[in-house]
Amino acid sequence: MRQHSEEVQVETRGPGLLEITRPVEDAVRAAGIAEGLLTLFCRHTSCSLTIQENADPDVQRDLEDFFARLVSRDPALYRHTTEGPDDMPAHIRSALTQVQLSIPVADGRLQLGTWQGIYLFEHRDRPHGRRVALHLMGE
Repeated sequence: MRQHSEEVQVETRGPGLLEITRPVEDAVRAAGIAEGLLTLFCRHTSCSLTIQENADPDVQRDLEDFFARLVSRDPALYRHTTEGPDDMPAHIRSALTQVQLSIPVADGRLQLGTWQGIYLFEHRDRPHGRRVALHLMGE
């Protein structure tokens, strides 16, 4: 059994879904592990990870709109406001989604479905440098 770890840096532009499938695929290919399991872990508390459709951009826009309706940005609702009015809503959105994903690898490739892509879901208003840890185990 072999293991490979690295980190993918993601520069966000503000709220929304940013596809990171390509750099993750590149990392898996470079690791040289043909069969195994990839774990991705978002090292932040105000963004998250998701696997979603990557064919129609309306899917990403609809998800963003849904979360905007689901989690109020009214600062009167929260105690934690020292980092700005978008911070606590970002923590809640992150808690409702995922910060870790597991994806099987076979024949050196991620076993994603035809229309699936890996996304970092930024929940803060301003751009951020985000880090996603990758850990691949297999042979």
